[in-house]
Amino acid sequence: MKALKVDHIGIAVKNLEETLQFYETVLGLELSGTEVVDSQKVKVAFLPVGDTEIELLESTDEDGPIARFIEKNGEGIQHIAFRVDDIEEAIQYMKDKGMKMLDEKPRYGAGGAQIAFVHPKSSHRVLIELSERK
Repeated sequence: MKALKVDHIGIAVKNLEETLQFYETVLGLELSGTEVVDSQKVKVAFLPVGDTEIELLESTDEDGPIARFIEKNGEGIQHIAFRVDDIEEAIQYMKDKGMKMLDEKPRYGAGGAQIAFVHPKSSHRVLIELSERK
């Protein structure tokens, strides 16, 4: 497996609309769209930056993973996603290297990606997402 590029950086936020004000007005980024991923209890805003994206993540449920992350850590970077060319191969590679996976099989991610997360205990306390986009 080889990480092809940083696909996106996921940032947990309490209020998507307020946070977008900063990214659009101060940083000059343009919103390319939003999506609700019901299975992950999250609303995502996509902000392209060059060859990668910032994903702002707002919980749609007080018990969702983003809400729990913010409760524990506050707002901020929640994960870094690396683009891979074959998600199933990447998952197996990580397991072969002794990495604990949060996802043993690919699942749907925002933007139509197939994703899988590496447990932060295996990746020096950084939540790593593997992302395959066709």
